[in-house]
Amino acid sequence: MSQIAQQSELFPSIQNNLNEYGYRSLTGTIAGIDEVGRGPLIGEVVAAAVILPAGCSLALQDSKKLTEAKREVLSELIREQALAFAIGVATPAEIDEINILQATMLAMQRAMNQVGEIARQKQIEIERVYVDGNRAPQLPYVAETVVKGDAKVAEISAASIIAKVYRDRQMIELDKKYPEYGFAKHKGYPTAEHLEKIKKFGLIDGYRKSFKPIKVLLEGNTSSNQEC
Repeated sequence: MSQIAQQSELFPSIQNNLNEYGYRSLTGTIAGIDEVGRGPLIGEVVAAAVILPAGCSLALQDSKKLTEAKREVLSELIREQALAFAIGVATPAEIDEINILQATMLAMQRAMNQVGEIARQKQIEIERVYVDGNRAPQLPYVAETVVKGDAKVAEISAASIIAKVYRDRQMIELDKKYPEYGFAKHKGYPTAEHLEKIKKFGLIDGYRKSFKPIKVLLEGNTSSNQEC
């Protein structure tokens, strides 16, 4: 079965999901940026930037509304068809140093800087950058924020999908190394199960020490050691 046929079977109900919105950004000169991983207690915050070709017909949608299998298929199709795409990350150490908001902006800048270089090499003039949410990083382009943009702008939707798949794969790899924590299931988010696993097995490298549940745990350990 061809990938296009596979896509049609997987996404019959959302093929034209973006047509009802006013953003007509599929011109081949628009970039979209989105991030994933602001809430988890562990790992990098990940951003993606994407430029889609004019007339792209991929059945895009908010990545959170897609099943894992659908995201995986779409991620590969986006990577194949995009005029340019890139992933940018900020590390747990950077998150702890400059806070999660600024680290997110940094990851977005890194992703967009890479896409900008690819566009320059391909002689694509970037007309505008749409950024999901209500905050945009400093960029050398005209940038516009779009609240819930992953459901409105095709390029943001594409960015949300490849960013989500990229970070989920990181968590799956971490799960292979530390299966007792259940990272493949909760993806690092502060679920009750995850918090119980941390209490039982302790902290490993990559936890965000500035995040309250981890900070409280570290402070508790420090107090216990002082009492001893």
